[in-house]
Amino acid sequence: MDVKKKKILIIDDDSRNIFALKAVLTAKKYTCLVATSAQEGFNIIQKNDDVGVVLLDMMMPEMDGYEALAKIEKEPALKKIPVIAVTAQAMTGDRERCLQAGANGYISKPVNVEDLVKLLEDYL
Repeated sequence: MDVKKKKILIIDDDSRNIFALKAVLTAKKYTCLVATSAQEGFNIIQKNDDVGVVLLDMMMPEMDGYEALAKIEKEPALKKIPVIAVTAQAMTGDRERCLQAGANGYISKPVNVEDLVKLLEDYL
């Protein structure tokens, strides 16, 4: 499948982050879907079999990224989709913690666009 046909699902509770990520990725010719909660993201995945990667905010109310990753690990339909953890808490050990929790990749906020595109190319 062509890279540009796979969709990127952005799960973030902050509309400003969604706006910025979607604007940058759309400019790079990616198609984006958005969810403001992990549960909404799971619902979108169930309705779209062409989600190629998930950008998951790790710090959200209700269900944070770590809880979402635990749920993804238990669901075969979700587990096959790579997840890139996105966090503003770029502290020592965060990257390792996210990867150990089941994320396939990690990027900190503010997001470096070149780094993000390189990560996406690994998974799309």
